[in-house]
Amino acid sequence: MSNQKSLTDSELIELLKQEDQTAFAEIYERYWTVLFLHARNLLRDNDEAADIVQELFAGLWLKSKSVVLSGSLSSYLYKAVRNKVFDHLRHKKVMNDYLKSINDFILEEQFVADELLREKELAAIIENEINALPAKMREVFILSRKQYLSYQQIALQLNISEHTVKSQISNALRTLRTKVGASAFLIAYLMSH
Repeated sequence: MSNQKSLTDSELIELLKQEDQTAFAEIYERYWTVLFLHARNLLRDNDEAADIVQELFAGLWLKSKSVVLSGSLSSYLYKAVRNKVFDHLRHKKVMNDYLKSINDFILEEQFVADELLREKELAAIIENEINALPAKMREVFILSRKQYLSYQQIALQLNISEHTVKSQISNALRTLRTKVGASAFLIAYLMSH
């Protein structure tokens, strides 16, 4: 048929079922703009709306032999666009949720990694400062804080008084707090126990 514009939608659908490209082109020309505007009103995005309408027409051509309409072509196309928009929005929400979840995970992992790195750096600084303590003070401090011996046990092991042990530990803590910083030392000390 040479004049597709004069055909009704029903006639165009019958020709489309026979894979008539000119009938498809006429349907496309009749409905592309109004379907695009409908999709754009729902999506508020020109590119996404154009993609959905193109996808709809591509699907219409692919299943042209089996198209079954229960109503008019226009209501079929409007309904199909609306369904594609809703599917698109659902998919977009799932993707956004997934990307947010991945981003949150990466940020959390990065935070944990940064914290572990800072903790290791701080532990290394404290260890260096412990090693810089005078020999006897360092020995008393290590027996107390790393081997968890009581003042009495340290005094017996080193053959010194409990008062000396207490004094040495007090001086070691004061020195470490001064060199490392009170809050940093307290945090590292609490994390190691």
